[in-house]
Amino acid sequence: MSALYTEVTGRGPDLVLLHGWALNLRVWDGLAAVLRPHFRLIAVDLPGHGRSAWTSGRCTPAEQAWLVHQTLEPISDRYSLLGWSLGGQIAIDLAAATPAQIDRLILVATTPKFVASDDWPRGAAPSSIAALATKLRRDYQRTVSDFLELQVRTSETGQELLTQLRASLFAHGAAQPEALQCGLDILAGNDLRPSLQHVQARTLVIAGQYDRITLPEASRELAALLPSARYEEFPRAAHAPFLSHREEFAALIRSFLHTAPHARTGTRAGVRTRSRAKAKPLSRRRTAPRKRPAIAGARSAPREGASRAKRATRKSTRGPSSARHAQPRAAKRAAGKSTRRAAKRPARKK
Repeated sequence: MSALYTEVTGRGPDLVLLHGWALNLRVWDGLAAVLRPHFRLIAVDLPGHGRSAWTSGRCTPAEQAWLVHQTLEPISDRYSLLGWSLGGQIAIDLAAATPAQIDRLILVATTPKFVASDDWPRGAAPSSIAALATKLRRDYQRTVSDFLELQVRTSETGQELLTQLRASLFAHGAAQPEALQCGLDILAGNDLRPSLQHVQARTLVIAGQYDRITLPEASRELAALLPSARYEEFPRAAHAPFLSHREEFAALIRSFLHTAPHARTGTRAGVRTRSRAKAKPLSRRRTAPRKRPAIAGARSAPREGASRAKRATRKSTRGPSSARHAQPRAAKRAAGKSTRRAAKRPARKK
């Protein structure tokens, strides 16, 4: 199979973009306009999507990830990787298989296991995938249109986002039915949980509060299972927060990719942050104030000043009378010098 279709724009560190099921790389256009001044963006059409060809018999998650790797190999030897939904699952496979190539990993609306099971209640019912596959065989164009509407249904700007998704789909080419069926097969049978321990890259997991396709609970658990990950959730966003909250999303990406390896970042505007670091127990926290010196400024004063302060303190404890008549040595010296100067000064002629 030939290399997948890619578009490379911008300047800076390499950032690879992998879209979701039934879409193509045009879905990134709005986000790319904001990120292009900061990164060299490498957008990829997944197999059978957009302008990438489809070859039957290459439908396992590992084969899909390997096709992406072969496409990227002559373009970049080290890059950060951003995957959305199905593209996020392929990104996990790629990061686990080729850790030396991946700098950092960003997973948007991604789950390690799409279908629910006894040990994974955070997925979709198996019957829903089967129903979607049946609809796909009967009328794949109507099925894709309904799926696009589901992605933005609970977003606060749903109709506007739906228009953007449909425009990106029709402008660049719809996915082939065989590729769509392959994508459903991957979602139905893929369980990436055993692979997560092999992901070495620092990871940012992003979810939308009202996502009805990938539940936020699934993305949150994904972040907990990865060796080095943090979770961010956009309020009032659905399955595509990079469309509904583009500016905030772009700021989050820039901050994550430009942050030092061991630095932590706090909550950002429009984003609810969940830190994986546990707070220290209250009993272990240091709450007692530090002891202050008996005389303010005594620690930073010179040794001679400290000695005078100590002597003044001892004299003040003898009683009010002795304290009233006590005079610091420095004051006596100053008074003596003034008297001698006055005696030496010649009298003015009248």
